[in-house]
Amino acid sequence: AVVSTQSTGYYITNNLSSVKMATKMAAKPSGPAAAKIAMSGGKSNKKKQFRDKDKPKDIRQSNIEAAKAVADAIRTSLGPKGMDKMIQGKTGDVTITNDGATILKEMQVFHPAARMLVELSKAQDIEAGDGTTSVVVLCGALLDAARKLLQRGIHPTTISEAFQVAQSKAVEVLTSISQPIKLSDTESLIKMASTSLNSKVVSQYSSLLAPLSVEAIMTIID
Repeated sequence: AVVSTQSTGYYITNNLSSVKMATKMAAKPSGPAAAKIAMSGGKSNKKKQFRDKDKPKDIRQSNIEAAKAVADAIRTSLGPKGMDKMIQGKTGDVTITNDGATILKEMQVFHPAARMLVELSKAQDIEAGDGTTSVVVLCGALLDAARKLLQRGIHPTTISEAFQVAQSKAVEVLTSISQPIKLSDTESLIKMASTSLNSKVVSQYSSLLAPLSVEAIMTIID
């Protein structure tokens, strides 16, 4: 015989199926107790949803900070006044350079978002052969602007679409102020080559190397 307690009183049964039913009924709350448990469960789910809602914001913030750290690391090597970086490899070899692609290649970057900036620099090097530092610094500046907009509650999709519009406008402005250069204008070509060399290690020899570079390129074209 089994004695079970219910809100309605006590009862005794010898039937196994009745025992199972009695166990289920005893385990299942009813009345105000059930309503109280349901309400507390609802509050718990809502709290969990609110906690989960903050996760995307934290992830975005972490990605932006990691990418900006890479951009800030090579920012000071940009331009004619940029400083060289001394990098020591795993084997103890020391590399001194101000080339963005070389610096990022030697750095040990593990964060996925930061790795994207390394790949961005590599792609720029393959596509244009220059601007490896500028593209990373520019990307870091855009991410910093995006972070401020996110803090104001603007949706990431809206920010992304706005960047696309800004890109189109920037290309339009750059195209309007650009000046066509003729290959016969050797003086202008030498000036451009000299400007490019000013940010390199051989900047002090730009007056010698710039004419040689232009002459070599013109020879290949001809």
